[in-house]
Amino acid sequence: MENQANLKQIVRDKYGKIASDSVCCCCGCNPEPDYSIFSESYEQVEGYVDDADMNLGCGLPTEFANINSGDHVLDLGSGAGNDCFVARALVGDSGKVTGLDFTDEMLQKAVANNVRLGYNNVGFVRGDIEDMPIPTDSQNVIISNCVLNLVPDKVKAFSEIFRVLKSGGHFCISDVVLQGHLPPALQNAAEMYAGCVSGALQQDEYLSVIRHAGFTSIEIKKQKRIDIPDDILLKYMTPVELEGFKLSKTGIFSITVTADKPVKNQTV
Repeated sequence: MENQANLKQIVRDKYGKIASDSVCCCCGCNPEPDYSIFSESYEQVEGYVDDADMNLGCGLPTEFANINSGDHVLDLGSGAGNDCFVARALVGDSGKVTGLDFTDEMLQKAVANNVRLGYNNVGFVRGDIEDMPIPTDSQNVIISNCVLNLVPDKVKAFSEIFRVLKSGGHFCISDVVLQGHLPPALQNAAEMYAGCVSGALQQDEYLSVIRHAGFTSIEIKKQKRIDIPDDILLKYMTPVELEGFKLSKTGIFSITVTADKPVKNQTV
């Protein structure tokens, strides 16, 4: 596997190209392959902005995020701002939504979208999810859509999520996880890392990282199997290996998971 700095640069370059070229596909892109097999439709969701939707997600995290009027919401890996604008419809004028991304081209696109919409309580900042430039205990809700699987150090990421959430706050994250083990060629493919697959953890390990970060009430709200087309998989394995992969019943899944940061004990 590539070292962490190289993986981050691969992801940054790939998503920068998506933003610059306005090419729409999920979790990584070039003219081929198309990863839109991950994404879900937002067209009936309040606050949806078509220009901010680049089909880069694998769920609808706001669907189960329990966002209320006045909440402060942080979107990790906010891209062109799609989930931020949906969250804005939920927090109203009295709340605040912040999008965090480390790709300059995506941030420029998000800011341009927000200027056009005229929201004064939505903002975008550049930052790394493993070391966020966000104050401690500042957010009611954190959302993220098909991004945490792209972060090399998930332990650091969820530790940071725990840090910036307020006492009693919660997150709702859509992400890609595995059940069963990927073939080595697929696991080690940097391109597939940027395509959300080889960077994904086993589902049980993913939930364990969340638990060890200190979160409680962990619950998978939604799960769907992702079937990657054979022509994509054959880039990384032989036909015989592909057949064995299918027979192994290894599963690639999109999950939407929620968890709470416990309320601090009150001293009298």
